[in-house]
Amino acid sequence: MGMACPATVAAVVSIRYLLAVLVAISAVALTPMASAGSGPIFNPPKKYYLALGDSVAYGFQSWKLAAGLPPSGFDTGYVDVFSDRLRTIRPDVAVVNYSCPGETTTSFVAGPCLYTQLGQHLHDHFEGSQLDAAVAFLEAHRGQVSPITLTLWGGDVREFIASCDGDLGCILANAPGEISRIASRLEVILAELRAAAADAEIIVTGAWNTALGALPETDPLFIALNDALERATAANAARFATVFPVFNPQGDVAAETAAICTLTLLCTQADSHPSDAGYQALANVVFESSDYARLGG
Repeated sequence: MGMACPATVAAVVSIRYLLAVLVAISAVALTPMASAGSGPIFNPPKKYYLALGDSVAYGFQSWKLAAGLPPSGFDTGYVDVFSDRLRTIRPDVAVVNYSCPGETTTSFVAGPCLYTQLGQHLHDHFEGSQLDAAVAFLEAHRGQVSPITLTLWGGDVREFIASCDGDLGCILANAPGEISRIASRLEVILAELRAAAADAEIIVTGAWNTALGALPETDPLFIALNDALERATAANAARFATVFPVFNPQGDVAAETAAICTLTLLCTQADSHPSDAGYQALANVVFESSDYARLGG
């Protein structure tokens, strides 16, 4: 694949998350998932914090890519904020961030990373698939990694919408099965991570709705999507960070719209990725989900 200019790459990645909101008009039914055999694992921060996932885990903001900033310039993401909180508990924790903008639950397993294929750079480079890189790191550092965070859902929705060529009837007809498949793939990914890190705390972040102008109609369907992801998470003794109530407070559409405009760059830059305030809010939910508050920080 040839090199793409920064503006082109920014458009590609941003479109992935703009399309992600369309899942809200598609998730009309869900296939039940297996229930967890035990509760989520609690494990204090260890030597390494492993961050995995897509552009949200990367801390992506389109304007930074357009400005030509290196990976180190994407330093206001939830991983950055969360790791700062971790260091109040364990000052020497090191962050390994394999997240790949544009990643899906399929490419996470099969590779390669689209972002690097387009000539861009990651926080921490890997070859092949992100899952293989994560498992290799966990196996090489057994007992030294906790927590692990994972953010994956938007890229899958982009591919699903594209497969329907944007046709609403196709989306509505095929969404139930597709949502079930996304959740099933997430469950497989988490099972592999859990096998490689039996005692690590794993935290999966949920989805939010940026469908301004159609929030009352679409919010219940995003809740259904999160339910499917949460069941996949619980099946592997992992924790689910429920972001939706923060980004989409219910009961007042005006207040919900204001939250989206504040916590994402959608209203100011037509970018559905979180603003700095949004990444801070996401990090707060992740920290609360970790139960590390019992340790201070």
